Amino acid sequence: MHRCATYARRARATAAIETNDLSPSVLQRLHAALERRQWIGPLLLRLVFGWFWVETGWAKLHNLDVFAQRFVEWGIPFPTLSATLSGATDLVGGALLLVGLGTRLAAVPMIINMLVALAVVVLPTISTLDEFVELDEVLYVAVLAWLLLAGPGKASLDHLLARRMGWRG
Repeated sequence: MHRCATYARRARATAAIETNDLSPSVLQRLHAALERRQWIGPLLLRLVFGWFWVETGWAKLHNLDVFAQRFVEWGIPFPTLSATLSGATDLVGGALLLVGLGTRLAAVPMIINMLVALAVVVLPTISTLDEFVELDEVLYVAVLAWLLLAGPGKASLDHLLARRMGWRG
């Protein structure tokens, strides 16, 4: 009997969608289904963004002479040390984002890294608000700020450790 009732509910939902009659119950079920899968968003963001930063950090550290020379051109003090620190921040921070470990803590030096890049390298070339909001670095800071404030989501080592330590349910 339960199987028939389930089939009947699905048939009504399908018919409602096919006739564009999105009644509140259909919308409520859709909302509930999306809520149950909300963990996917932060996971996808962390995986893609983390991989990007791992690659960026790896490239910087494996071309350190070239990267340090750019720091010299930009007038950044201690160029080799600064370039190494920047590359390591990207590499380690990206790896931590990938697995969702220390996500909020990792976001802080990554934000600082991007703010320095913005202030020293990019902003001197920007003259309008439109140009500013279209900068990659602004997007990076916004995503990192979101991770700092919202956290890594349920599909993360941070979440697993917090549950094991009894910090959240």
